[in-house]
Amino acid sequence: MFDKILIANRGEIACRVIRTAKRLGIRTVAVYSEADAESRHVAMADEAFLIGPPPAAESYLRPDAILDAAIRSGAQAVHPGYGFLSENAGFAEACAKAGITFIGPPVGAIRAMGSKSESKRLMEAAGVPLVPGYHGTGQGVAELTLEAARIGYPVLVKASAGGGGKGMRVVAEEAGLADAISSAKREAKAAFGDDSLLLERYLGRPRHVEIQVFADTQGNAVYLFERDCSIQRRHQKVIEEAPAPALDEHIRRAMGEAAVAAARAVDYVGAGTVEFLYQDGRFFFIEMNTRLQVEHPVTEMITGLDLVEWQLLVASGRPLPLAQDQITRHGHAFEARLYAEDPAKDFLPAIGRLVHLEPPAENRHVRVDTGVRSGDEVTMFYDPMIAKLIVWDVDRDAALRRLRRALADYHVAGVTTNVGFLGAIAAHPAFAAQEIDTGFIERYRADLLPAAARVPDLGLAFAALALLLWRDEEGREAARRSGDPFSPWHQTNGWRLNDDNHHDFRFLDGDESCPVTVHFAKAGWQLDLPGGSLSARRATLAGRTLTAEIGGERRSATVVRAGFDITVLHDGQTWRIKLDDPSAKAADRDAGDGRLAAPMPGTVVQVLVKPGDVVTGGQPLIVVEAMKMEHTIKAPGDGAVTAVHYGVGDAVAEGADLLDFEASAP
Repeated sequence: MFDKILIANRGEIACRVIRTAKRLGIRTVAVYSEADAESRHVAMADEAFLIGPPPAAESYLRPDAILDAAIRSGAQAVHPGYGFLSENAGFAEACAKAGITFIGPPVGAIRAMGSKSESKRLMEAAGVPLVPGYHGTGQGVAELTLEAARIGYPVLVKASAGGGGKGMRVVAEEAGLADAISSAKREAKAAFGDDSLLLERYLGRPRHVEIQVFADTQGNAVYLFERDCSIQRRHQKVIEEAPAPALDEHIRRAMGEAAVAAARAVDYVGAGTVEFLYQDGRFFFIEMNTRLQVEHPVTEMITGLDLVEWQLLVASGRPLPLAQDQITRHGHAFEARLYAEDPAKDFLPAIGRLVHLEPPAENRHVRVDTGVRSGDEVTMFYDPMIAKLIVWDVDRDAALRRLRRALADYHVAGVTTNVGFLGAIAAHPAFAAQEIDTGFIERYRADLLPAAARVPDLGLAFAALALLLWRDEEGREAARRSGDPFSPWHQTNGWRLNDDNHHDFRFLDGDESCPVTVHFAKAGWQLDLPGGSLSARRATLAGRTLTAEIGGERRSATVVRAGFDITVLHDGQTWRIKLDDPSAKAADRDAGDGRLAAPMPGTVVQVLVKPGDVVTGGQPLIVVEAMKMEHTIKAPGDGAVTAVHYGVGDAVAEGADLLDFEASAP
């Protein structure tokens, strides 16, 4: 076994690998970019090396810098995590040349499975069933158009290298194919450095089921059951579970055996995942990921095994700890991916500071894999995942209850997240009834992404009471510091001459003004709210947790204040409001005047119009790439483009005016 390993990654996966290494007595070396100098994975590791500036291409994707750190640290092996260089055959080869063990499969297996086209040819030869498609080397638009017609629409355009939904487009008819090819090629090139594509028939309502496989250098290979990863948005997994529900045992076994056959076909070693589409009792090979997967914790929860420990054992030349007939499963597990993103804006990634971050308590039923802490920044440079929330219980129904409760207890303020969206999926009756496939989110979009509702009176009441208690605390502190602690100027009880004691607050819920008047009563307060009056008493504030009797019911919420912004987190709900202050309103006016602005920092990858062009509402105007995804800025209505401020390749800041637009006269 190794004495010291370097983790060539960041965030939650680096922290995850470090935890197992520490348990095994292995010293760990972290690498970090300038943006990650104060990050959690750096703090957890025994040593850490700076490898470059924030952009991944100048740091985490630099094999030379990482290998230099490994050599300088004396690390005997490199764990690549997932993403970045984890499936880079050149990096694995460079590790071997430097005498450093790559904790992953052989170079030949990475190369064979790293190309979706090549892997499909190999699987076809090995008898593994494939989705009808085109995996050839011809990449011209004309050739791809002919192949799409042969396969039949709708077709799926996919990047041959990589995954995670990058470079993937669904095309319903030939008219949209050329644009999809162009866009997918750009995105694939940016994400993987390879713009080659393949085509597949798009199945109507498939499930995405993947098999965890493991192989050692002694010729042993096993599968550790399956995971259902059908709940996806933008072709990226959102909630995964193990084992896959409503799957016949003979299908489960056949898929496992096919996955092992796929691994053996490329002389695989280490952890890998063979992905299938399953529909109407048949399954089809999609691809093999030659690394540990993001969703591996659900497999660990149902098997009781540590897959990172298995990786370390196999990489050090040990045999697999268990044979196929010794591997058992128990119970059911879910994993929900918590992202800084706005589901209401087509899951646009969000950036900012995690002003407050409080996960649910961990125990044998609840696990949180994260790479961030309260106060950390979510930046434009990397994937905006905040954490993976994993739950386990004896069966699917019990595990689903655990998931719903844990999501309700996950508190995040400072950035927009998908916690509420995840909670809506977990609470949906169709999800509970196991009616799942890759179209689940689109099919139930209206249920999962309802129109924004105003902040309820209860949320305003929590905010007003918290402000009262904060002001009372500040008043007492000011009195203690003053030379006259009994001065009436330190009182915060709302006293008025010839009037009842009260405080007036005005909040902004978006553009809507929400006045709240709090009257001081003998036993507490009376709150005049937009929807009526509520009584409140026995309010206490412990840190950011407010507990009070409101309307005759004892309730608790987390209330977070950052400047004029107030976030109330209660029973799985997140309500964001702003104190109505002149400077706050001025900032809102500056940021929200409807200009065609960059939604976040990024790079312009396509300019589709020029000054003077007349456009129609919804027409694409400019494409910005941020966080490895393309975001298309469209015309807000009919009109004309009067100026274009950026060209292809230009970096843009969040809120930067990209174009000037003049609406047509009504």
